[in-house]
Amino acid sequence: QVQLVESGGGLVQAGGSLRLSCAALGRTVNNYAMGWFRQAPGKEREFVAAITWSGDSTDYKDSLKSRFTISRDNAKNRVSLQMNSLKPEDTAIYYCAARYVLLTRHANEYDYWGQGTQVTVSS
Repeated sequence: QVQLVESGGGLVQAGGSLRLSCAALGRTVNNYAMGWFRQAPGKEREFVAAITWSGDSTDYKDSLKSRFTISRDNAKNRVSLQMNSLKPEDTAIYYCAARYVLLTRHANEYDYWGQGTQVTVSS
């Protein structure tokens, strides 16, 4: 069983930055692809970014590619999401997820989920 714990969310002004972190507890996620998703009020959960188990390949929602960066540190069993130039429309709960081996954009293909961390961007 893998427990994922997100941190780093908060309130930030438009144009600011936040760095989200996801710690994996209970077992190593070195052979898991990791993803970030977000869900805004009244909207469906959407894909943000994902990274392969080795960290050698990443995937992003097209509209976020220039502002968000996903990375991982397998030695620390942790994945991060650097978010720059934040906009009010980035306001959402951000979730970390793990999927055995294969990278995917599809939420229903992930095996484990964290509880989420709130990101609020004020205008």
